[in-house]
Amino acid sequence: MPGKGNDLTRLRIALTTFFALDGFIFAGWVVRIPAIKEQTDATASTLGLALLCVSAGAVVTMTLTGRLCRRFGSHPVTVVCAVLLSLSVALPPLPHSAPALGAVLLFFGAAYGGINVAFNSAAVDLVTALRRPVMPSFHAAFSLGGMVGAGLGALVAGSLSPTRHLLGLTVVGLLVTALAGPALLRIEPPAPPERIPHDAEARRRMAPRTRGLVFVFGLIALCTAYGEGALADWGALHLEQDLDASAGVAAVGYSCFALAMTVGRLSGTALLERLGRTRTVVAGGATAAAGMLVGALANSLWAALLGFAVAGLGLANLFPVAVERAGALAGPSGVATASTLGYGGMLLGPPAIGFMADWFSLPTALTSVAVLAGIAAVIGVATRKVGGG
Repeated sequence: MPGKGNDLTRLRIALTTFFALDGFIFAGWVVRIPAIKEQTDATASTLGLALLCVSAGAVVTMTLTGRLCRRFGSHPVTVVCAVLLSLSVALPPLPHSAPALGAVLLFFGAAYGGINVAFNSAAVDLVTALRRPVMPSFHAAFSLGGMVGAGLGALVAGSLSPTRHLLGLTVVGLLVTALAGPALLRIEPPAPPERIPHDAEARRRMAPRTRGLVFVFGLIALCTAYGEGALADWGALHLEQDLDASAGVAAVGYSCFALAMTVGRLSGTALLERLGRTRTVVAGGATAAAGMLVGALANSLWAALLGFAVAGLGLANLFPVAVERAGALAGPSGVATASTLGYGGMLLGPPAIGFMADWFSLPTALTSVAVLAGIAAVIGVATRKVGGG
């Protein structure tokens, strides 16, 4: 038993490392989007189409990753996708046109989508084995990595080209994978206690009611991840374009958002144990909606930064709760479905923001984040009797 406990601890550390690496690399890319937009002479719409290629690559890969995890295991798939993600982040600064940018973003999106489904599947298995709601702690690592990546981007934005900056992220990603990957590969995924027999699990997974509930929890993930993607891809541009912030200060905007999400997720386990899932989701959705309205519509830079932070606190635990509840209902298939919908929202949201920004304005487009956060809160109330909410 002590050996099993040590394995679970080492597994938790290794998975936490990969969540942090993912956030670090993703944030490093998004804070350089304004510079890459200028480099490619892209309009808001053409940039939105290029970002849609990230979505396309990710969604296609997500539909396949669940199968790969079932065949080869979520741990090896996580390591392989981490290598691909580290290599692909060096590509976006190379093109000088929006179509070429879209082409390389297909590869980046595929790697990003793959690793997110793989390590979320591994994390849900570990949460079940630990019998504690620790899922927010993994997503806290993602947010912490995002905060560090965005902060580093703010420091180097004025002195380092996007090409050199993102190539540096490739080196960091490969080094971290070389250090954490072997531990993840050596440890077998934990078998959940009182595992459901395979045929019973398959029947439960195929039940129409279960599929419907998993889809609903996936919608919560979609609504909240939409906000993460919107702020990641458009937050810095909003501060630069609409509030006259410098490139460095604009990068700090996403860092404030990521820091608030980190704080919210670090306290997520205690919050879930105290309030339960339903009240956590409802309160989080309402808080995020209010914060995002301020962040999008405020005329003051500091008010916008405060709004971003409040939105981050509100959104912090909604995605982890949705993925965990889907996994509890339908196992790995539930995780894959909810993760695909959730990260689909994160990746499809930014192109939608781009089109709305051209039709109306960027601040108006960003208010859609508040609308979807409110919808997530309503869904939380509607599903309060499912899964011990």
